[in-house]
Amino acid sequence: MRFSVEQDDELVTFSIKEPVLDSTIAPEVKSELLILCQPNVKALIVDLTAVLFCDSQGLSSLLLAHRQMNEHEGFVILVGVQQQVRNLFTISQIEYLFEFQPTTADAIAWLQSE
Repeated sequence: MRFSVEQDDELVTFSIKEPVLDSTIAPEVKSELLILCQPNVKALIVDLTAVLFCDSQGLSSLLLAHRQMNEHEGFVILVGVQQQVRNLFTISQIEYLFEFQPTTADAIAWLQSE
């Protein structure tokens, strides 16, 4: 799987560079998110700009990140979420668990306002 990670103090940006977030890559995403979601991390930005399709397993990996970050009062911010992927959050009725921002810069600005 192609992804990138950038860490700046208490902020981690995890960018998925695959068009499909499904059962074929969800285990690898979950493993990486478990490593990244540490108590010293205030916010995890997940860049989904390249993701055009997400299934229940992909959604499960993002929920794992939410649970991990919630344990130590951190945030998960999803950026660049395509409409088809956003619809999955709406249908699943879990939109309220995440902060959605159009870009990473917008996510950082939102964090600074919190």
